[in-house]
Amino acid sequence: MGMDGGGKLPYSYAAHQDGGKLVKSFSRVEPRKFGLALVAGFLLVTCAYFSTAKFDAIHIAMISPISSNAAGISSLVGAATADTSNSTQRLDLGKHDPDALSMSEAGSNAEVLDKDDGKASSSAPDSGRNAPLEDTRRDETFVGDSGDASSAAANPAAAGGKGEAVPAKDDDASAAGLLPPVSSEEAANSTQESGVLEDEELKVQDAVANPSKRSNASSSSSAAAAAAAATTSSSNGSSPSVVHSDPAILPAPAQQIPPAMQDVKALAEQHVPAVPEVKQADSEAPVREWKPLCDITSNRRIDWCELDGDVRVLGANASVTLVAPPGADDRTFRAESWRIKPYPRKADPNAMHVVRVVTVQSVSGEAPACTDRYDVPALVFSDRGYTGNYFHAFTDVILPLFLTARQYSGEVLLLVTDLRAWWVGKFEPVFKAISNYELVDLDKDPRVHCFRHVQVGLTSHDDFSIDPRRAPNGYSMLDFTKFMRATYGLPRDVAAADPTKHPRLLLIARARTRRFVNTEEIVRGAERLGFEVVVSEGTHEVAPFAELANSCDAIMGVHGAGLTNMVFVPTGGVVIQVVPLGGLEFVAGYFRGPSRDMGLRYLEYRITPEESTLIDQYPRDHPIFTDPNGIKSKGWESLKDAYLDKQDVRLDMKRFRPTLKKAMAHLRKAKAKANGGGNN
Repeated sequence: MGMDGGGKLPYSYAAHQDGGKLVKSFSRVEPRKFGLALVAGFLLVTCAYFSTAKFDAIHIAMISPISSNAAGISSLVGAATADTSNSTQRLDLGKHDPDALSMSEAGSNAEVLDKDDGKASSSAPDSGRNAPLEDTRRDETFVGDSGDASSAAANPAAAGGKGEAVPAKDDDASAAGLLPPVSSEEAANSTQESGVLEDEELKVQDAVANPSKRSNASSSSSAAAAAAAATTSSSNGSSPSVVHSDPAILPAPAQQIPPAMQDVKALAEQHVPAVPEVKQADSEAPVREWKPLCDITSNRRIDWCELDGDVRVLGANASVTLVAPPGADDRTFRAESWRIKPYPRKADPNAMHVVRVVTVQSVSGEAPACTDRYDVPALVFSDRGYTGNYFHAFTDVILPLFLTARQYSGEVLLLVTDLRAWWVGKFEPVFKAISNYELVDLDKDPRVHCFRHVQVGLTSHDDFSIDPRRAPNGYSMLDFTKFMRATYGLPRDVAAADPTKHPRLLLIARARTRRFVNTEEIVRGAERLGFEVVVSEGTHEVAPFAELANSCDAIMGVHGAGLTNMVFVPTGGVVIQVVPLGGLEFVAGYFRGPSRDMGLRYLEYRITPEESTLIDQYPRDHPIFTDPNGIKSKGWESLKDAYLDKQDVRLDMKRFRPTLKKAMAHLRKAKAKANGGGNN
């Protein structure tokens, strides 16, 4: 090669001028000088070639710290100092047999890495010289590397192919790791090493994840790499070209992984988090452990039960039965039997003795066959007890029914024990608003009704009250009053919204006990303050009285069931409760708290002995006046007889007038606020 390179160029140039002169000048050269010049030229070319090969080998070792060691560098240097013909022979061998190319260099760890995954050569400055444009862009790590100025100066092609520096991508993490600042050699070494390690790990992961892709690309890419290896350097005297190895197209042979590659793979496996093993038990729903069917301790008002699964309700013997599922064990199923009275007065024997017992049980054997199946849940409750009283009808059944069933939006079946048709008819609009289905008279129904969910006993928090913290969907008494107004089609939601009318006051006139004996005087006093007064006792029908109450802004009455109609008074209205003698403040609480929860202004007026008709029946020093607690201590019947059944009220209008003024002031503020005339 050296001889051809030293002799052809002068010969061709001289022949272009004059053939005769060439022979003449050539003959003048002394043979000895000619031989010396020939040897010197050969030595110069050989030194230039070897120095470049040595530089490439050292640079490969620097950028591949995992695979480079003393033995590897020595192998590269030894290979570079070998005969030129041997190098050419290896390149030719790789062109015809890619496997022979990879196996013949097994003695050098750096060269094995180069052929294994292309990591060393693809990171070297010369790797992009003979690569196509897309490969050069893919490997921009050392393009324009200011940290390798000497290499760029000696090899302009290595710095971009045209002597121009091409900046690396800003978002290339490997470039950031492989381009250390020139101001700190120690920082450069550590950063370069970590960047190469990260790059090695990513390539190993890609090789493991895509073995078929690498295998398919191996044969065609090896031929292309061998062809590129056969290409000689350009005539400007640059170093010989290095085989460009794309890591995606030159994988290591599957049957033999070099030790250095094993180190890289092991390191990569340390950084790749292990995929957690998914156990079959984790993907299955947790086993629901058995809990008692009924709760008889947590609620002071009612015992209640919940059953989920295959639930069968037989009205003929008032039984609710949960049938064991197949494969049930002691952990998930137990045989139980309970006797429940589904009415919220369990501490009152007078109320509970007329309520029918419902048997709630769980069985693992035979059960009555289903005659009717339902996709909706069911509620079992009684309408007896004290429900003949208007207040108790609401606090014991209507309100608990709303609290329990409203969440189902009508898709619930009501199963009623002790059903009384007249009572159901009285509140028919409520039942139709609660359930989309006809009520079932459980006592007279011989069918076996089957459900997936049944609750025995209605949810009940307190008398005429809802605790939103425990209620489904956060229901409150405001929600209940809105429901009642909607059920009866009442138009007014807010009190005192009409500025052209006087506030209306509904005066509840009781017919038998706790009556107002000076009703006309009360009406005149209220009208003087600006009220329009309506006096009514109410009737058996709920709807007409509900409409009347909704047309009023305030409701007034002596403690009793008539005040229950406050549920129809528009929000922002007023409730005035007149409390008779006898220390009845505790029963007054049935309306005190609930009225406030309904968004109404509550006013309480406690009469004096002179305002009670008891003063006409007993002397002023009688225990009924002086010792009401002694009378109460004898029991409810004693208190009821003395203070509820025999007492009427004669209001002292001079004393009562401030209470009416407070009611009027509140309604005027509400009117002004509703019409945008004030903020309070």
